[in-house]
Amino acid sequence: MEEARKDNLNWDEYFMGVAVLSAKRSKDPSTQVGACIVDGHHKIVSVGYNGMPTGIDEKKIPWGHGDGLDSKYLYVCHAEFNAILNTRNGAALDGCKIYVTLFPCNECAKAIIQVGIKEVIYLDDKYHDKVEEQASRRLFDMCGVKYSHYSGRALELDVKE
Repeated sequence: MEEARKDNLNWDEYFMGVAVLSAKRSKDPSTQVGACIVDGHHKIVSVGYNGMPTGIDEKKIPWGHGDGLDSKYLYVCHAEFNAILNTRNGAALDGCKIYVTLFPCNECAKAIIQVGIKEVIYLDDKYHDKVEEQASRRLFDMCGVKYSHYSGRALELDVKE
């Protein structure tokens, strides 16, 4: 009898792979971020990536790091926020996990907490020392949301994080 493969992806590798693949949809020239929300039965509930709101002509919005109205940060929806908003048919997110390619900012942390997501697995934390990410960790700690760095196999990444 032939044995089952032993080099298949584990659940964390699979779902982080989906987040990485989702990030490849982003049109942001400097930072592509993806997110994948998963329920307790290892079912994907939703995915998202950073991008402009639906219906916005992306050619009319600045993608740079400029000041005031010329900054993309006033317009872009983050991957986690989009994944939460992309949930279909009123699927409950309470108790779910979210896999993200970049540690969530404080605004996304608040949304994650509000919908009841209980665990965050992140691939990169390049903004670890910024006040927004410090606030995220504080919020998660106060609410009991677990967060951990992805520790699976190295993924083939060619997204800018």
